[in-house]
Amino acid sequence: MMTQEEIKKATLAALTEIAPEISVDEIVSDVNFRDQFDFDSMDFLNFTLALEARLKIEIPQADYPKLSNLDGCIAYFSK
Repeated sequence: MMTQEEIKKATLAALTEIAPEISVDEIVSDVNFRDQFDFDSMDFLNFTLALEARLKIEIPQADYPKLSNLDGCIAYFSK
């Protein structure tokens, strides 16, 4: 099982892989990524695929809404 810090680092790495212009220091952990960045549905799909690759886990499409912000990602992968 990964620590919350490891999950946070993996999530931020996946975000910056998809949108390199993102400043990780400015991310608000409980605000939807789409509201913080110019993320469209394709960007979000690529983000979830990048998370799957980094964490070596399959994420069911029904769970994608749970990954809409940093806090959600940490909670989802901490279980």
